[in-house]
Amino acid sequence: MDASLVVLNQKIDALTSQLAYLSEQAHQVERQRQERAELVRDVTPLANQAFSLAIEQLEEVQEYVDLGDLLRLIKRLLRNGRNLEKLLDQLESLADLVETVSPLADDAFGKAVDIMAELESKGYFTFSRGVVHVMDHIVASFSEVELNHLAENIAPAMNLVKQLAQPEVINLADSTLTRIKSEFTEPVDASYVSLLRQLSDPSVRSGLALTLRILHVIGTQVTKQKRSDK
Repeated sequence: MDASLVVLNQKIDALTSQLAYLSEQAHQVERQRQERAELVRDVTPLANQAFSLAIEQLEEVQEYVDLGDLLRLIKRLLRNGRNLEKLLDQLESLADLVETVSPLADDAFGKAVDIMAELESKGYFTFSRGVVHVMDHIVASFSEVELNHLAENIAPAMNLVKQLAQPEVINLADSTLTRIKSEFTEPVDASYVSLLRQLSDPSVRSGLALTLRILHVIGTQVTKQKRSDK
């Protein structure tokens, strides 16, 4: 084949490729133009609706908003762009922190729920409600004057409670009450002979002497109180 014919065929092939490329580009441009036209056609009603809505909203606040105020706000936003960017960074950091802490918080909440359920099963909440009910009755039973007296005498009362809380006092009271309860079930002989026989018991005489001593102390305190009242 002649060399000039080969060169001609190559040029024709190159020209054909270029024409195909240009044709494809033209088709792409046409498709993009059609897509833009469809987008504009779809967006236009929405834009018109948004514009109308914006006008309505601005009409509602136009008596409260001045154009100068709006411009100053825009300028201030522009001047504080870096501060706003820092604020957004802090918010992002806070969001990351919340995302990191959330599993720990969920675990802590689960443990708290388990502890609350255990306390409920042991009756702590029932006891608390009972204590609140008792406190309501106590508060309702005290007048303002009585509360003032209680406040004035709280120190002696607490001292009395501390003395009563001594182990030897508690043990004595417990053993005495236990013995008294058992004696209630025993028959009582109130005859003079029985009483005289009981007086011969050293324990009875010691108890009687202690009782008389306590009565003496009580009588002495009552006498002092009466004298101070006068």
